[in-house]
Amino acid sequence: MSCYNHSNPSSFLLMGIPRLEATHFWIAFPFCAMYIVALLGNFTLLFVIMTEPKLHHHTSLDLLIYYFLCMLAGIDLVLTTSTMPKILRIFWFHSHEIVFKCCVVQMFFIRSLSAMESGVLLAMAFDLYVSICKPLRYTTILTNAIIAKIGLAVFMWGIGLMTPLTCTVSRLLFCGPRVISHSYCEHMAVVKLACGDITLNYVYGIMAANFVVGSDSIFIAISYILILRAVLSLSSRDEGLKSFSTCGSHVCVILVFYTPVLFSSYMQHWGQNIPTRIHILLADLYLLVPPMLNPIIYSMKTKQIRGQVLRPFYQKTEVRINFY
Repeated sequence: MSCYNHSNPSSFLLMGIPRLEATHFWIAFPFCAMYIVALLGNFTLLFVIMTEPKLHHHTSLDLLIYYFLCMLAGIDLVLTTSTMPKILRIFWFHSHEIVFKCCVVQMFFIRSLSAMESGVLLAMAFDLYVSICKPLRYTTILTNAIIAKIGLAVFMWGIGLMTPLTCTVSRLLFCGPRVISHSYCEHMAVVKLACGDITLNYVYGIMAANFVVGSDSIFIAISYILILRAVLSLSSRDEGLKSFSTCGSHVCVILVFYTPVLFSSYMQHWGQNIPTRIHILLADLYLLVPPMLNPIIYSMKTKQIRGQVLRPFYQKTEVRINFY
C-alpha cells in the first residue's frame, strides 16, 4: 500500500538559513568547498582501496578494516549528495521549491544513512575489540560470511527503522503554509507544518534517534572499556601504544559523527532558546563535516592508504630531484 496521502501538497519551499538570506551567496562558497573535499576524499578512498592490489594481500584484519572503510565512504557520498546540491541551488540560484515526494525521499536518505553510519561505526568498534582483546580467535570470529551478514544487517537496520517514520510523514495532512524553515527536509521541520495530530511522528522520531544513537554509543563505549582494560594489561609499552594508535582514528571519527548529531537532534526538540539560524547552520554542517573529515582521518592514520594516496606526490618530487 502506498504511503502517500491524497492531500499532500505538490511541493514545499525551503528557506535556507532564516535571517541570513543576505549572506546565502557567500555562505555557499565554504559549503561548496567542503562538499568538493568530501567527494574527492571519499572517491579517492574508494578508488585506492578497490584498485590497489597491495591492499588486498594483507592479513584478514587489514582487509576487514578496508571493507568497513568502503562502507563508510559509500554512505558519506550518498548522504552529502542527497542534500548539498539542493542547498547550493538555494544559496546561489534561489531555487527554494522542492517536490513533496523528493522531500520525503531526501528525509528518508538522511535518517536511514545516518543510522547506517552509526551501525558501521559500531561494527568497526567490535572489529577493534576482537583484534585487540581476542587476536588469536580473530579469523575464526570475523569470517567473510560474518562480515557480509554485519553489512547486510547495518543496511536493513537503517532501512527498516526509518521506513515507518517516512510513511507516517507521508500520510500527514498539510493544509497550511508550505514553507520549511530549513535548508533541507529535516524531519521535525516538515512535521511542524502538518495541521493534524503529530504526536506519533514526534514520539517515533525521538525514540528512533535515541535508540540508534543511544544503543550504538553504549555498545561502542563497552567495546572501548574492554579494549582499554586489555591494553592496560599488556606488559609491553610499545604494544600498548600501538593498540592506542590503532584505535585513534576510529575514536576521532566517532567524535566527529556523534557530537554534531546529538547536538543537532536534541537542540531541534528542546533548544527553543537557541536562535533558529544557529541550529540550521549546525545541522547543515553535520551533513558536511563528518563526510569531509572521515577520509582525511583514515588516510592519515592508515599507513597503507596514506602511502598510496601520497605516492604520486613522492614520484613528482623524485622526478624534480632527478631533473635538477
